[in-house]
Amino acid sequence: MIKVILTNEILKYITEIAINRYKVSSVKLTRSVADRLRKNSKKKSSYASTKIEGNPLSQKQVDEVIERDERKHFLKPEQEVRNYFLALQLLEEKAKKKEPFSKKLILDVQKCVEKGASKEKIGLRGAMPPGVLFAVYDSQTGNPDYIPPEYCDIPDLLDELVEYVNTTDDHPLIVAAVVHYQLVTIHPFEDGNGRTARLLSGYILDLGGYGFNGIGSLEEYFAYDINEYYESIQMGLPPLYYSGRNDPPHPEMWVNYFLRMVLLYSNKICELSESSSENEISGSLSYLKSREKELLLFLIKKYKGEFSPIEVSREIGVTNKTVINRLSILVKNGFVEPLIVNQRIRSYKLSDFTKDNEKTIKKTIS
Repeated sequence: MIKVILTNEILKYITEIAINRYKVSSVKLTRSVADRLRKNSKKKSSYASTKIEGNPLSQKQVDEVIERDERKHFLKPEQEVRNYFLALQLLEEKAKKKEPFSKKLILDVQKCVEKGASKEKIGLRGAMPPGVLFAVYDSQTGNPDYIPPEYCDIPDLLDELVEYVNTTDDHPLIVAAVVHYQLVTIHPFEDGNGRTARLLSGYILDLGGYGFNGIGSLEEYFAYDINEYYESIQMGLPPLYYSGRNDPPHPEMWVNYFLRMVLLYSNKICELSESSSENEISGSLSYLKSREKELLLFLIKKYKGEFSPIEVSREIGVTNKTVINRLSILVKNGFVEPLIVNQRIRSYKLSDFTKDNEKTIKKTIS
């Protein structure tokens, strides 16, 4: 089992990622924008994670496959990316329910990843035929790159990992790094180990509050330099699991790499969230005329709770009908919400979108 000691470098990464987490939490997006960003992020993750495993599809092809009618026939590379996308959706729902990390969860995710594969590739791997070594082989030389633990050791190793996740006091970022390493290293399945590891390390980040609202793709950063990704996991250790990978002497080599990728990913999410928020506000304000913008600024400065058209009309010196007309435009563009009693609008209030982005709206209009 990998044992992580907190070095100054690791602590620095954790601190910087936590700062980004706070920045992202302070940016408020409407549901439609957040949903669009999350879906695009899942597509990018599906492309990147399967690319690591050698999937030949381009990002454009992946997008098209995910949007295609699910009743149509899919080739193996197409099925792989659809499976990954569906697994991300599955984990998103489980994260909402705070489902704990478990052996069943690991098996459910791998089953989703390998949907459509032969039965022997789904579930924990079993014994190999006499004289056959189960290993990850170099495609060029045919030599084993990695020889995982014996199949009979897998249940206990997974139990140990599950117990660690559910009892440890380690920081969620460390737990995610450990889960990623352990699942790749235990290699409990015939196929789908890397994808399952990346999915479940992301799930740990979600549970620990470091999922960044499902925006952005951590897998993209692993895929930028696939050789570095694998070298960081291998840590220069011998191919045989029992010769060091079961208890690596310098686990910080992997943890530093993992946290560096999370930091790069979180930096990008900060930029993406802030620009999306600013674009959304600018786009919505562009539909307002100068008088409507003036009214919006007045409402932001004057009212924290409910207000009626008649009291606003007295304050700004225009007719009640004029205020109602301008309010209807503000409602249409999401800045104000009507409060309805007996199917009639009795009063209004500022929308949550306006309250959350008050400073940016005032700055943009000014």
